Amino acid sequence: MGAGRLNARGAADAADIEGEQAMGANDGGDAGEGAVWRSPLASRYTSREMQELFSERTRARLWREIWIALARTQRELGLDLPEREIDALEQHINEIDLDRAAVLEKELRHDVMAHLHAFAELHPPAKPFLHLGATSCTVTDNADLVVMKRGLVMLQGALVEVVEQLAAFAARTRALATLGYTHFQPAQPTTVGKRACLWLQDLLQDLADVGRLLGELPARGLKGTTGTQASFLTLFQGDHEKVKELDRRFARKLGFARTVAVTGQTYPRKLDYRVLAVLSGIAQSCAKAGNDLRLLAHEQEIEEPFEDKQIGSSAMAYKRNPMRSERMVSLARYLMHLPTNAAETAGQQWLERTLDDSANRRVVLADAFLTADALLRIYHSIFRGIIVNEARIHAHLQRELPFMATEEVMMRAAKAGGDRQDLHERIRVHSRAAVERMKAGASDNDLFARIAADPAFAAVKSALPELATGSGMVGRAPEQVDEFLADHVAPALAPFRGKTGRRGLEDLRV
Repeated sequence: MGAGRLNARGAADAADIEGEQAMGANDGGDAGEGAVWRSPLASRYTSREMQELFSERTRARLWREIWIALARTQRELGLDLPEREIDALEQHINEIDLDRAAVLEKELRHDVMAHLHAFAELHPPAKPFLHLGATSCTVTDNADLVVMKRGLVMLQGALVEVVEQLAAFAARTRALATLGYTHFQPAQPTTVGKRACLWLQDLLQDLADVGRLLGELPARGLKGTTGTQASFLTLFQGDHEKVKELDRRFARKLGFARTVAVTGQTYPRKLDYRVLAVLSGIAQSCAKAGNDLRLLAHEQEIEEPFEDKQIGSSAMAYKRNPMRSERMVSLARYLMHLPTNAAETAGQQWLERTLDDSANRRVVLADAFLTADALLRIYHSIFRGIIVNEARIHAHLQRELPFMATEEVMMRAAKAGGDRQDLHERIRVHSRAAVERMKAGASDNDLFARIAADPAFAAVKSALPELATGSGMVGRAPEQVDEFLADHVAPALAPFRGKTGRRGLEDLRV
């Protein structure tokens, strides 16, 4: 689609653009659903709830709420603004005509003023006192902070649900012995539940970070064009106390306990970085768990849900790929890089402000929240139907366990009177023989059988069956799970009991 003819100001003529759009609408197969690019975050991955929060309609309504809050607060503090006109205008707050605002923006080349005029047209007597003393950032910055606060509340609810789900999984598998790995090489046994607590601990940190941020996030407040509040001081005839009270009351109307102490025209963009850093933390937690699940899927120990008619590969019909975990890792990688963008924006703001942040923030802030929302929905979907293959877990453990038990065997035999150096040499020889046998194709590890047949280990022969189960080699893993769930998870979840109310996480496009 072309840009239409340009008028004398270099702006595309609205009629030409609309005409070309109309032609496109009748252009056969290219029209209708799917005819233009749409972000996959919206079309495939995220909840409708989060999409609506960052929608143009929500933004337009918030701007109206801010204009009403500003007028009401100014009236409360003594400005001669007729309450009946404010009330009358507020009755129209949901009558949002985005098409009308778009037409006005083409004329005014200013989105905030376009929406202000569209709102005022619904009740013209209120027009003279709207936006008094304000700048565009009074509207946009405060609205952005409201949106981010609401988004954090949504993510907090999603985190709670994932933590609850993962905690239940950890409790179920608290004592299920499994092969531990360091460097993805067999290591000392742990339990499936203990490993899940590693993932849980990351999520608890995210939950705490989100909660802390929600408690500290300020409104921009009413600071004026360069942050000096000069326009409001003029409106209130030099009354500094009223200007300060105006700032406080306005913030409370928007749901904030405080405002940014000092600003230029915008609130400091470091605040955006701080928010995105917390969202990046969620992505890091999701990536860690997703990668672990991919490795365990390769071992066929733990598998994500797989639908009855789900296809793993278009060519290899037998495949059962860990696609949800892969998607989680993929999206997490994107989100983990977004704070760098916010950092660049914060560092590039000139003096009291410049506008090179605006277009960037429209994309980055929305993408960050939408991606975090998608990640938690995927995480939730995995553990809603997680599959634990205990037989495979046991088989892998049994294959490696005898080697790991040799130190315990040697210590017990030495304690019973054996020569430690002689015992060490015998175990070394038996271990090499067992390894060579497995390399030759044997599916089982016969090291314990070799040790049991060696007279030097007669004193510990009766203990070998216990060591062979692995349950005696997981240390305090089961108890650590119990303690972690009781001492850390339960207190973190306690404030949210019966309050989350968000059950949209199950609706996932797979």
